[in-house]
Amino acid sequence: MEWEKLTVLEQLDAIVEASSSRPVLLLKHSTRCSISSTALNRLERSWNAAETNNTLPFYLDLIAHRDISQAIAERFHVEHQSPQALIIKNGTCVYHASHFDIQYAELLKQFA
Repeated sequence: MEWEKLTVLEQLDAIVEASSSRPVLLLKHSTRCSISSTALNRLERSWNAAETNNTLPFYLDLIAHRDISQAIAERFHVEHQSPQALIIKNGTCVYHASHFDIQYAELLKQFA
C-alpha cells in the first residue's frame, strides 16, 4: 500500500477535486497511540489494490499536522477522532470510522 502523505492544507482542495473521479481514503493516524498503530497495521496488511476501485489513500500524521486534522473535521463535518478513517466521494465525506471500527471490509464497501 502506498500512502500519499497529507502535509499541507492546500492538499485538501486537491483531495476534493480527486474525489469527483475516484474515492479518497483519509487516514488520520496518531504516532503516539497503540490503537492507531494497530488500525494502521491491520489496514495495510489487508489492502488489496485490485479490490479498492482505484481509491487514493492519504495518510495524515495528526501529531505533526494538527492544523490539517482540524481542517478535515471542519471541512467534512466530522468530529475529530484518532485514529480515524474517512471516505471522500464527490467532495463529501460519505463514511467515517474510528478506533477499532476501522475495518478494511467496511471501507471496501464504500469504495464501490
